[in-house]
Amino acid sequence: MNTLKNTDAPITTTTIDKNKIDEPTGNIYEAISIIAKRATQINGDIKKELLEKLDEFATYNDSLEEIFENKEQIEVSKFYEKLPKPHAMAVQEWLEGKIYHRNTEDEDIQQ
Repeated sequence: MNTLKNTDAPITTTTIDKNKIDEPTGNIYEAISIIAKRATQINGDIKKELLEKLDEFATYNDSLEEIFENKEQIEVSKFYEKLPKPHAMAVQEWLEGKIYHRNTEDEDIQQ
């Protein structure tokens, strides 16, 4: 997945200038709405990819007594735990201008 490999998003909380966030739209609420929608998309992609990778290690036993530890499964889980949060990735993409957005209300007015 490109989003996971090419992200410069911070892992810790950082302060971002409000003017940089609302610069592309001129409206902070619209910008945050766009960022939130992108964060939801990123979260869905990460979840889907993680479940696919963990599914490779799944063993279907009816017995609750036997639980196996799989080192590869643990490493995959640790990798995903260390990733920046989806909202941080979305904000970073927004600041870098990688998120395409358009206002459909403006298009309706022009027609």
